[in-house]
Amino acid sequence: MGKMTGNEFLVKALQEEGVEKIFGYPGACVIDIFDEIYKQDQVELILPRHEQGLIHAADGYARATGKVGVCLATSGPGATNLVTGIATANYDSVPLVCFTGQVATNLIGNDTFQEIDIVGVTRNIAKFVIVVRKREDLNRLIKEAFYIARTGKPGPVLLDLPKDVMAELGSDEYPEEVNIRGYKPNTKPHHGQILRAMNMIYDAKRPLFLIGGGAKIAGAQEEMCKLMETLKVPVVTTIMGRGIVPTNHELYYGNIGMHGNYAANQAVNDCDLLISIGTRFNDRITGKLGTFASDAKIIHIDIDTAAISKNVTVDVPLVGDAKEAIALMLSIAENEEPCKVDEWLSRMNEWHEQKPLVMEEKEKLVPKQVIDAINEYFDEPIVTTDVGQNQMWTTQFLELYGRRQMLTSGGLGTMGYGLPAAIGAAIGNPGREVVCVSGDGGFQMNSQEIATAVIQELPITICILNNGYLGMVRQWQDLFYDERYSATVLRDAVDFVKLAEAMGAEGVRVATQEEFKEAFANALKSGHPVVIDCQIDSDDKVWPMVAPGAPINEAFDEKDLEAKNAE
Repeated sequence: MGKMTGNEFLVKALQEEGVEKIFGYPGACVIDIFDEIYKQDQVELILPRHEQGLIHAADGYARATGKVGVCLATSGPGATNLVTGIATANYDSVPLVCFTGQVATNLIGNDTFQEIDIVGVTRNIAKFVIVVRKREDLNRLIKEAFYIARTGKPGPVLLDLPKDVMAELGSDEYPEEVNIRGYKPNTKPHHGQILRAMNMIYDAKRPLFLIGGGAKIAGAQEEMCKLMETLKVPVVTTIMGRGIVPTNHELYYGNIGMHGNYAANQAVNDCDLLISIGTRFNDRITGKLGTFASDAKIIHIDIDTAAISKNVTVDVPLVGDAKEAIALMLSIAENEEPCKVDEWLSRMNEWHEQKPLVMEEKEKLVPKQVIDAINEYFDEPIVTTDVGQNQMWTTQFLELYGRRQMLTSGGLGTMGYGLPAAIGAAIGNPGREVVCVSGDGGFQMNSQEIATAVIQELPITICILNNGYLGMVRQWQDLFYDERYSATVLRDAVDFVKLAEAMGAEGVRVATQEEFKEAFANALKSGHPVVIDCQIDSDDKVWPMVAPGAPINEAFDEKDLEAKNAE
């Protein structure tokens, strides 16, 4: 058994874990770690332009590859700049391991330069956080960090590394096994509960699957598609679950929630059995609690015991991995006849035809045309979004099937996520088509990361839906606040074309569908980052919409609003 400093061992541990990329930003308390990274070439260091860009890039890398994203930042402001990204990953169950530098142990608590109790700061927004206070604990804690991040319900783990501890010599052996008392994730679903659930499905007249992001994280796409087709039971999804089954499938009826499809929301309201897999029923999905699926029995499958009956009381709780649970359900369904739901499907199709998701075309470019172009021009894109109207339009109109992916900040709704997430996704998937859909507000929150995309030579296409406002909040102000546009008027003085060019990227401004299609086609051939400034109408809204706190079957659109105003 040899000896190594903590700094040397950290790099060895990354190599042992098969880490290919680490997203890092240097500083005084981590300079020795960066020195060790410099001495090897197995783990590549990616240097973004801001620590928030860094962690969102690691998050995008993790979501797009299925690997653990790894971050490295210095103490104090370096660590606190990771906070929003940690919370973002925690809400959406993204596996990250974040290493932060810390001042020497004898200086902790003395208000030392760049000292922050980052473990105290992040304790409630991460899966696990700890200060490594002894060199002999480092090897085990790194092994445990990666294990905790990727197992059970995945999430971000933070290890805080005091500078003196990392300089000490210790064992160079990386542990082979993990044994954490009190952390034994249960992935195997209870067979009796699965049988009970299947009997309820066969007894139901109006069964409906509601699938959330947890099923996608479990990699259950193939199994879920087979189960849906074998049972002939329709599927709706949360925004995070979109893509679990092909969005162009006849049994898929779209997203539910505040900006969900009319048919999907009506189906939740009228079903007699809701089979929910991998969603925690947050308020954007349920609308007014007590009215959500109020006539239905509810089966809830989730890896996280705490998520079950937290927001919506369920009849059949089932703790376990979504993929394993769906596979068990499929093994039963394959020996039975499909459900007799022709009448139910006919009713859902009527709703779908009655109020399909559309966006009226006009002379000026409309957001749906941007998403339609992504659907048309790309074969297997990874699409990232920012947050707000741009996000909702993407989640409504983006077609997902095969290897197509959509990365979006669902639970926390973090502006500034789109561009760095696209960078991380592109780094993790060389050769894949990557496009970022952003708003002019969200784009400016991490626009400095264009420089990272240029340095990394990433062929990312960035479509800014530019309406000169903070669009989603403006939409609420339009509908519920008598058009008092408080702090939402950007009237952008920023020339996004010049901004892109100043950082070495290409920029182009478009205002019509023809201009956009030409710019988009050229961007795809360019092989480098291209920013397309899409001039859209500030009055374009996301329809349909459920008013905050209202039941989800009370969605309204522009025509409903006009009819109401005419009364």
